[in-house]
Formats: sequence, structure tokens, C-alpha cells
Amino acid sequence: MKWEQVPLGPLQTNSYIVTEGYHCLVIDPGDEGKKLIQLLEKRKVVPQAILLTHAHFDHIGAVDIIRDHYRVPVYIHKKEENWLGDPSLNGSKFFMMPVSTSVKPANMFFEKEETITIGDFTFSVFETPGHSPGSVSFYFEEAEFVISGDALFQQSIGRTDLPGGNHDQLLKSIHSKLLALPEQTLVLPGHGYTTTIGDEMDSNPFLNGF
Repeated sequence: MKWEQVPLGPLQTNSYIVTEGYHCLVIDPGDEGKKLIQLLEKRKVVPQAILLTHAHFDHIGAVDIIRDHYRVPVYIHKKEENWLGDPSLNGSKFFMMPVSTSVKPANMFFEKEETITIGDFTFSVFETPGHSPGSVSFYFEEAEFVISGDALFQQSIGRTDLPGGNHDQLLKSIHSKLLALPEQTLVLPGHGYTTTIGDEMDSNPFLNGF
């Protein structure tokens, strides 16, 4: 299994392409849908689904372009079912975007923590709220990486001043779910550089003393 980080849009949100053979999962396609389709065609892979760690505008801007082009389902946590089409919830209303972000409803919903299989891919869904109420992380145990969305970053954590954010809840999510993973686990965040669980346990200043 391979993964590729693709920064997209004005906030350079990390989208991820997780590949197994000729199939892939597209995670958090935040913007520049045509660019992402060109990359998928160059890699000669076809998406089996779109997964969203959460519904903030910078993670969802290219959802409809990718979904309509490949006719694949979109997955999101049930708690953010209504966020995709609501600029006041997905945040685009507050960031002076040229056009407010509105995406068609998701097709499938995460409602609990579980290990699921989509096509060629089996992974665990962790509920990691705090940045937003329905934030989730995707853990690929055999490949030893977790896609953490905007929960955990290299030397930082997600902001909690947007609708539904909760700082204490975010810290609890990180410590109980993410830092419980093996220290060698690679963390693929929603922004910035990759890191490891061990590195963040040792040196992330936001996590010390919790």
C-alpha cells in the first residue's frame, strides 16, 4: 500500500491518495479538482471512495468534482452530515472566500469507531473530535500510518475556535486515540509535514502536561 500527499488550495490543505494496485482512496480533496483528476490519471489509479476527516471548507472543495467524475461515494461522520452544504458550519462564511463552499450531501456515514473495508482497503476509523464535532482519523495498521485530519500536526494541534470546537476534547482525543498508537506510526496531517507518534509524544509543546 502506498500513499501520496497532495497540498491543494489557498490553505495548502493536504489531500491524500492511498493506493493499492490500480485502486485508491481519495481523502480530503480540498480544492483544485481538475488538478487532482489529472494526477490520478497520471498515476493510473481509480478511486473507490472519497473519505473526509471532517467537513471544513478547505477539506471538501473538490468533493463534487471528484465524486461526479468517478461516480464514487463520499464518507463523513454523521455528526457533520449537514455541514457540507452549510457555509456557516463548514467555515467558508468566516474566511472571506470568493465563493462560499457548498457540497452535495455525503452518501455514507461513520457513526461509531470501527474497522471497515471499502473495496481493496481495510482501515480503522477513530473518532477524534475537538477540532470539529465529527472529526475522525483513519488508521492503516499494516502500513503503519494514520491520517489525522486537523487533529494532530507536527509540533501542533488543530484550532478549536470554529463552530463545535472544544480544546479539552481535542486533547483528550489525541491522547486517548492517537498517542495510543505505536510510536513508529507515521502521522499524515491535514496541513504541513508528516511526523510520527513518537516524535509528537516527545516534543509537541501542546501536549506536554496534559
